[in-house]
Amino acid sequence: MKQSRLIGVAAILAVCVAGYFALHRPSAPKTAAKPPIPVTVGQTEIKDVPVFVRGLGVVQAFNTVTVKSRVDGQITQVSFAEGSEVKAGDKLFQIDPRPYQAALDQAAANLQRDQAQLAGAQRDLDRYGQLVGPGFQTRQSFEDEKATVGQLEGSVKADQAAIDSSKLNLEYADVRSPIDGRTGARLVDIGNFVQASQATNLVTITQLKPIFVTFTVPQSALDQIRQNQAKEPLTVIAYDSDDKTALATGKLTLINNQVDVTTGTIELKATFDNADERLWPGAFINARLILSVRKGAVTVPAQTVMQGPNGPYAYVIKPDQTVERREVEIASTQDGMAVIAKGLEANQTVVVDGQYRLVNGSKVKASGQPEA
Repeated sequence: MKQSRLIGVAAILAVCVAGYFALHRPSAPKTAAKPPIPVTVGQTEIKDVPVFVRGLGVVQAFNTVTVKSRVDGQITQVSFAEGSEVKAGDKLFQIDPRPYQAALDQAAANLQRDQAQLAGAQRDLDRYGQLVGPGFQTRQSFEDEKATVGQLEGSVKADQAAIDSSKLNLEYADVRSPIDGRTGARLVDIGNFVQASQATNLVTITQLKPIFVTFTVPQSALDQIRQNQAKEPLTVIAYDSDDKTALATGKLTLINNQVDVTTGTIELKATFDNADERLWPGAFINARLILSVRKGAVTVPAQTVMQGPNGPYAYVIKPDQTVERREVEIASTQDGMAVIAKGLEANQTVVVDGQYRLVNGSKVKASGQPEA
């Protein structure tokens, strides 16, 4: 009986102790709310985006002429400044014209002499022709006079040819520009003796307006290029070596007739007006051949799109300032801009920078946005 009381008392004490600790146990601290994650945001935009093919090319002069002397003689005058613009027919060099003027005068004198002799021989031939019938002149004399007239006629023609040749040489003594263009460095100075047989280069003239750009693109683009070129001439934009500065806009004028089997590329040529002369012969440029224009495309800054195990994605900011991860499909990326084919719509706020800390549903705070 006594033992049963002790057990009951012990049980009551155990319950009391357990109740005490239950009442006085310290409460667990409340979990602190996570602060919003700072991010940089942007807006999706609707733009007309060109679809183009890139190529690397070089600028070529529309025409290039190396001017040479066509007669022998000493250069007595230089009539242009190096690097200046010249027109077709402008005088460049003067070669001593006196020998050719003298030859022209001599040929003219010979012509005058032979014409006078021909006139006299023709009169004699006419008289001989009238006297042969009555027997006052022999047939032999008539034939001899006829031969003399023919000989003198040949001499007159030779004299005229000599005059034409002398005039041509005298004209060649004035070395003139055959095209409109810009002169290069003068290669022969005044006072030098030049010979046509030596083909000495005097100056090079290049035509800059218009001008060509020759470039290559992958052969995989050939079919699309030909199909679009058949509809209308395609636009080509020439960019500087930084591929950012647009220099000029032209039209595609040539698709070469074969693919380069060693590189798998096709050569193209575009023509540019080059009115401001921003394209210069020999310069390397980046060419963009515009195939078409994608109308009303959704675009975002390129860094907006991240790559995940399931492909590209972007974070869209919802009205409650939480983010939603969206799988996207990229049509193209160009000039720091991603063109979205699927996954985003117009006028959506997206996370441009700071995505590495985000998960679906994260609370964010846009850069510069005051705390609530």
